[in-house]
Amino acid sequence: MAKIELIVGTTLGSAEYVADELATQLEEQGHETQVHLKAELSDLDPKSLWLIVSSTHGAGDLPDNIQPFFEEIASKKPDLTRTKYALCAIGDSSYDTFCQGPEKLTEAMENCGAQVYVDKIQIDVQYDPIPEEPAQAWLSGWQDKL
Repeated sequence: MAKIELIVGTTLGSAEYVADELATQLEEQGHETQVHLKAELSDLDPKSLWLIVSSTHGAGDLPDNIQPFFEEIASKKPDLTRTKYALCAIGDSSYDTFCQGPEKLTEAMENCGAQVYVDKIQIDVQYDPIPEEPAQAWLSGWQDKL
């Protein structure tokens, strides 16, 4: 079974709830998961799947709890060529910066060689007030590939 590192960027807690639900779903399939609310490169296995679950804060920024992780990747430029990731972005389409915060992180990771594992999901809380539901459906669509 696979090892999945869930990297969470949250301001009000909704992304954390989504990550917890995804971790439970993965564990029920026999996968090993670890949820990181304050991720650091030294805590992550570059050979495991990195599942990023993050909201957007302010004017298209990352939430405060994941900002240091982004800065660590941007400044250290680690070799992530063995790292695959999936992105579950949560946002509000009434803002013109809808789901842009996590895009900054994935761009920095790709600049270090990380590769997309599956197509991202962008959950709009205007239409999905319970973001756990579309996130779980998205995961169900590809978890058998793990």
